[in-house]
This record gives sequence, structure tokens and C-alpha cells, in this order.
Amino acid sequence: MHNLPNLISLMRLLLVPLTVWLILSNAYALAFATFLVAGISDGFDGFLARRFDWRTRLGAYLDPLADKALVVSVFVTLGLLKMIPAWLVIMVVSRDALIVGAVVLSRLIDHPVKVRPLMLSKVNTVAQIVFLVAVLGFAAAGEALAPLVDYGSIPVALLTALSGAAYLTAWLRHMAEEPHEDRKP
Repeated sequence: MHNLPNLISLMRLLLVPLTVWLILSNAYALAFATFLVAGISDGFDGFLARRFDWRTRLGAYLDPLADKALVVSVFVTLGLLKMIPAWLVIMVVSRDALIVGAVVLSRLIDHPVKVRPLMLSKVNTVAQIVFLVAVLGFAAAGEALAPLVDYGSIPVALLTALSGAAYLTAWLRHMAEEPHEDRKP
């Protein structure tokens, strides 16, 4: 039973290609439903892991991987279809690439950084998911996207920029420390 959160994260990861395909097929109602299920499952697997102490090493990697794969894939797909602005897609993808690149670089130079999700990052993820749910919901209902996208892009962009800056600041602080400080006598 302790692997249930991991199975939910894996299911969310498997929903990524289906969601993208549904969007590309103009099946917005189904894409909306699929994305909504995936978004809710993100909170549910985390709740189960914390509530019942079902945290695993695999889950620590699988959950954020599933989140990023889903959010980035849907942002890119909606951007390619010109349903959301390209500049917002670039911001979201660049932030995630910056974080992954920083983690990889720190490991390559033997000064690994422990990645801990910041509260600001969690708020950012929720804002991105809510924004995407709204865009898909409006598209499914045949409603005009322009006002939603115009006003919804601003808080998402702001949170994305602030979250990226917070991670960059923490990473720069870490990289300024002596490597392996905790191993010194």
C-alpha cells in the first residue's frame, strides 16, 4: 500500500501523452477532464505520502517528474496552438530548465545540491495548473480565451519568475559554500 502515491504519480506521467494528444485533436473537454484528474492526483499522492508516511526515494523523483512533464507538455502544446502566449511558455520551460541544469551542474562538479521544494514553488505549480485548467475549460466550453489568457498570464509569469529567482539564489548560495563542508572534522 505504501507504493500507492508512486502509482498515482506514474499514472499522472502516463496521462501526459494522452492529454497532449487530446489537445492536438481539439478534444478539449476530454483534455480538460484528463488534465483535471492529473492535477488533482498531484495533491492526492502528496497527501497520502505525508499522511501515512508512505514517502519513498522513488516518489521523491517521480512526483516532480510527473508534475513537470505534465505542466511543461501542456504549456508547450497550448503555446504551439497559439492558445497561450509564446513568451509565457518560454518563461515556464526556461525556469524548469534552469533548475534541472543547476542540479545537474552541481552534481557534475561534485558539489550536489539537495533540492527541496520551496513554498513559493508549490504556489507557482498550483497557479500554473489552475491557469491550464482554466484555459482548457474555456476551450472546452467554446468561450473566448483572450481575456482569461491576458489576465491569467500575469500572475503565472510573476510567480514563475519569482520561483525561478528563489531557486537560483539558493543554488548560488550553495555553490559559494565549500564542497563537502559536512564531512570536515
